[in-house]
Amino acid sequence: MTADRVPVLMIGCGRMGGAIARALVSSRRVLAFDPQADLPDGVERVEDLRGAGLPASLTVILAVKPQMAAALGEDLAALAGPDRLFVSIMAGISLSTLEGMIGEQQTIVRAMPNTPAAIGHGMTAAVATAGITDRHRETVADIFGATGKLVWVEKEQDLDAVTAVSGSGPAYFFRFAEAVVQAGVAEGLSDDVARTLVRQTFAGAARLVETDPDKSLGEFRRDVTSPGGTTAAGIQSMEEDGIDDLIGGVVRAAAQRSRELAGNS
Repeated sequence: MTADRVPVLMIGCGRMGGAIARALVSSRRVLAFDPQADLPDGVERVEDLRGAGLPASLTVILAVKPQMAAALGEDLAALAGPDRLFVSIMAGISLSTLEGMIGEQQTIVRAMPNTPAAIGHGMTAAVATAGITDRHRETVADIFGATGKLVWVEKEQDLDAVTAVSGSGPAYFFRFAEAVVQAGVAEGLSDDVARTLVRQTFAGAARLVETDPDKSLGEFRRDVTSPGGTTAAGIQSMEEDGIDDLIGGVVRAAAQRSRELAGNS
């Protein structure tokens, strides 16, 4: 069995855990420990984390709520082994805390995916304990490649900024879209027409950005901003109202809250 096709054990199979499981089940064996969840088709239920029968080579994905982590401590330690890789998507639970629960010799990865992973368009950032092998990196890349894209960050503290930019980012997008719909209604459009226009315009703009990854966002913006035109007037109003300061404050607030939740404020 190749490194990128080792079985996966999901501990927690709720919204995000379930999305990952669904993305993986067609290409590898997926097991799950979650007494409360209705598991995706093809995922095998595990009743006891200390029971016999788990594969020796295994990637364990920790997808429970952070407040449940402490209750799993002894079970996680029992799962540790030379052919086991642990990947945590629990926000705010540090690598050092995970090492204390699982063992300092165990390879552990912290990852921060976002909600578009549910449809295969997620963005995940990851950081690992020292000594992670290329084989393990390939496994992590294969797992999160099934849900979208993956980037590695250099230090664990970067995950606070990742959380603020991409983890929380979809909500900023939705809130901005809400505001554009409201503005369209204020200009005389019906709510239904405004929502249809905004949904398709934003979806189309996102697809357009994907057509040329080397092209900057500024270049895309300038392509549709004719001097003296309607778009230029709108962009000028944005800049006069301090769009960069506004978004900077949004990201700083989210990053600070991430640090507070992790106990690093």
